[in-house]
Amino acid sequence: MPTRQRRGESAWAAPLMRSASAGAAFRPNRLLKQMLVLGLGFATSGLAAAAIAQTPAAPAASPVAQSGPPSPATPRETPRSGAAKPGDPLAAIDWLATPAPDAGLPGTVLLEPPVAGSARRPEVTVTPLASLVAPIGLVKPASTGLPVDLWRGSNAEALATLLASVPVRKSPAMQSLMFTLLLSETRPPVEGGERLLLARLDRLMDLGAPDPAQALAEQAGPTRSKARFKRWFDATLLTGDEQQACSALQDRPHLAPDYASRIFCAARLGDWPTAALLLEAAHALELVDSRQLDLLDRFLNPDVFEDAPPLRAPKSPDPLTFRLYETIGERRPTSNLPRAFAAADLRDIAGWKAQLEAAERLTRIGALNPNHLLGLYTERSPAASGGIWDRVAALQRFETALETGSAEAVSKTLPKAWRAMQTAQIETAFADLFADQLARIPLDGQAANLAWRIRLLAPTYETASHSPPPSQGRSAFVAAVAQGVPTQELARNGVEQAIAAAFAADSAAPRKLQRLLDNGQLGESILRAMQLFAQGADGNLGDLTDALATFRAVGLEDTARRAALQLLLLDHR
Repeated sequence: MPTRQRRGESAWAAPLMRSASAGAAFRPNRLLKQMLVLGLGFATSGLAAAAIAQTPAAPAASPVAQSGPPSPATPRETPRSGAAKPGDPLAAIDWLATPAPDAGLPGTVLLEPPVAGSARRPEVTVTPLASLVAPIGLVKPASTGLPVDLWRGSNAEALATLLASVPVRKSPAMQSLMFTLLLSETRPPVEGGERLLLARLDRLMDLGAPDPAQALAEQAGPTRSKARFKRWFDATLLTGDEQQACSALQDRPHLAPDYASRIFCAARLGDWPTAALLLEAAHALELVDSRQLDLLDRFLNPDVFEDAPPLRAPKSPDPLTFRLYETIGERRPTSNLPRAFAAADLRDIAGWKAQLEAAERLTRIGALNPNHLLGLYTERSPAASGGIWDRVAALQRFETALETGSAEAVSKTLPKAWRAMQTAQIETAFADLFADQLARIPLDGQAANLAWRIRLLAPTYETASHSPPPSQGRSAFVAAVAQGVPTQELARNGVEQAIAAAFAADSAAPRKLQRLLDNGQLGESILRAMQLFAQGADGNLGDLTDALATFRAVGLEDTARRAALQLLLLDHR
């Protein structure tokens, strides 16, 4: 059998001992010997070399020393580093035998700090910390017109409060601006960026937009914090895309918002034994309230509760509870729930009436594309009469008349369709859909006046303003607003005078908002101007002027004009 190396002795220990003891009385100190025997490896080679260098030189051979047995090998000349001699062991380390430096050289090359002028100074690039933070958003700044440093200089907590509280329900222009602020690709502040991101996600959910909220959370990294995951998980439950969130939760269970979510996700991924085990643990340890336990029991064991009476409906369910009720066949209506739940009714599992009502509700707040609403309106023939069925029938008849190109047919169907849209408060969506087609139909009389007003609510309002109908009494001031040049001479009441003052040549943002703009706090100034507009729309005409003037000062001319037009033309607002 081949000779085995002793346990703990490195491959390079024996050759080193033989080489060092050849013809000399080599006595390594205790530390070196322990290292060599234990075989600590190359990490201790520097220490071993230092210990060898400190060992006293062997004395000249004495008679006593010569009387002993002869050396097994004659001392060899120390080889230069990197030059191996024939017969040297392959594992030997060359530099351990390198001679010590000449005593005439200093031990340290640099005995004093270098002179600054003797070295070439490096080029230093200064980068603000804010620019190192990656921007977050779904729409590029080139599309929104807003800069990437929109939130620069503002306090994150103040911004979060504004995002949560600015009212936009009465103005489609403010709704559009709010969605632009929430979805634009912007860089968060250096401090409080997480707080601002959560506020953006919360307001998207509040506005009934779980799909954008889910996409924004996924772009930011939904598993980086428990708060992010909670909002992402809730959004996926309402969009029907919880599979991805549950998979992430399975890999990172510490992110679970609660114990019920772990049970739901385990079952959703097909791991029924784990779900049942977690449910039993929740029962035993009372980790979930009794109502939630009953709901989870029915979710995991539907056969056991097949003939059981329905559970009592909760007044304010969270998204998980809503989905659990849906899964056990006891789906709850969303009309009295927050707007985000209405998005769940847009899926195919909901009935057509529920989809229509949800679509109108979300279109009213600007959270749904008008084309989606039109697709639902024209999907099939009305199933009954009254309420939403009358609106569906009116719009379908108008669309049919519009497709024929008959001015007479459009004149008959347009007023009824418009009244239906006013009832649902979705006039701007109707204008976005049909303004261009109405412009090509030669109408006259009341139908022409109505068509012109509808066209002024569409994005092509300025084009429509240049061809007002002759019988439109208020056409002069409204057309001037659409063109951005209303005057006090044309104004006939206080609202029109306040609007005209905002578009005057000497108009400017109020002093408080101008200070924010001077400090570069663009995003905060826009949010505060939106607050002023809401107060102005409720009757504070000074705030109305300040808001519109601020929008124009920051380059939001289109927002200012559309907001003013909607305030003049949408009487019910």
